[in-house]
Amino acid sequence: MTEFTQSGPAVRADSRAGKFRWAVVALLFAITIINYIDRSAISYAITPMAKELSLSDAQRGVILGAFGFGYAFTTFLGGILVDRFGARIVLAISVAFWAVSIWLSGAASSFFLVLGARAMLGLAEGPMFPGMTGAIGSWLAGAERAKALGVSLAAVPFSLAIGAPIVTELMGAFGWRAMFYILAGVSLAWLPIWLWLFRNHPEDSPNVSDGELAHIRTTVSHDDAPKTDIQRPKTTWKRLFTNPTLLVNYWAFFVFGYFLFFFMTWLPGYLEKDFGLSVSAVGWFSVVPWAAAAVVLLGLGYLSDKLLARTRSLRLSRSAMIAVTQAIAALVVIPVAFTSNLTVALTLITIALAASMGANAAYYAVNIDVAPDRSATALGIMDLGFAISGFLAPTITGWVVGTSGSFVEAFLLMAGLGISSVVLTALFHRPDRDAVRV
Repeated sequence: MTEFTQSGPAVRADSRAGKFRWAVVALLFAITIINYIDRSAISYAITPMAKELSLSDAQRGVILGAFGFGYAFTTFLGGILVDRFGARIVLAISVAFWAVSIWLSGAASSFFLVLGARAMLGLAEGPMFPGMTGAIGSWLAGAERAKALGVSLAAVPFSLAIGAPIVTELMGAFGWRAMFYILAGVSLAWLPIWLWLFRNHPEDSPNVSDGELAHIRTTVSHDDAPKTDIQRPKTTWKRLFTNPTLLVNYWAFFVFGYFLFFFMTWLPGYLEKDFGLSVSAVGWFSVVPWAAAAVVLLGLGYLSDKLLARTRSLRLSRSAMIAVTQAIAALVVIPVAFTSNLTVALTLITIALAASMGANAAYYAVNIDVAPDRSATALGIMDLGFAISGFLAPTITGWVVGTSGSFVEAFLLMAGLGISSVVLTALFHRPDRDAVRV
């Protein structure tokens, strides 16, 4: 690598060590795995918890939805805090509190205590993804952001794939309470590594060479001219709440969240209720759908950056990917509502999950494209809708199943939401027009 020189402080001697930004991505990948195993564990524990604590289907739905209620308060605030104080301290505090929340989930002895612990977990985890967005926005060059986000976000379905058997095996060996205690310890173990290795800006890290720093701070604009990621116009609050691309992006991500939280919280219950699978069997049957989603998400993150490099079109590399994946997911869940065949159901659910999660990196990248100086705040707004979906999806599903005894209406509602997102994205999601040029 060519040595990069500058005035001022001495240039770091080893400019060849130019990959530390990917160590940061690896840290984000790891904590995302931990995050989603922690938040989804209750989906597998809720059946034995319901038996021990005498919970109804409606109460189960409220408990599963309470995470989104708590999450909504802090994910928006988390974006503001990350833009103000940086991802390092915000994520550190977030992880510490969610470890406590997980521990309290294991100690709870009544409906209201479980509900409180679940809401507290949502409050604690709210800043997680604004922190991820802020870190990647600072540490990755523009042409690498969707790929980095794809890698980090692939941890979501990957964690749900490996988390299902891990959680159910821990429950089988030690019981549901001890399972929560173990997960709390794993969360805390990540914290000192993060504080040791991560800094809010690569300029402040002793592990970043000048060559790598030059690469990070260089991006390519739409006219192919290399320019530095500085001196952008300021993103106002009005722009965050009125820009058509951002508004549609928020809605599409709400729909994405509804799909995600439905499957994350009720897939075990659906497989138990409609096909009579045991809790341990459900854990293993959940592996394939989430693993497929991880592969597709990772692949589409790379594809998004490749399309952008080849076409210079955010409309093709971001908007089209969102519309196509949500269209597939919406169409596929309709026959799931009516099938009584386990193989058919799992096949269609696998396609729906992989499609609905496939464009996850694109939603995040659009925030950076359109509001680069307030990307964490934009993510916080987007994640607020996601949090609301996290409350509504499990709560509405619990009410529907409790009153009708069937998942049919729940699947059809998801299909309708997906179609609405496709239509709005096709009409109004135009990041090329709305992106802040450097």
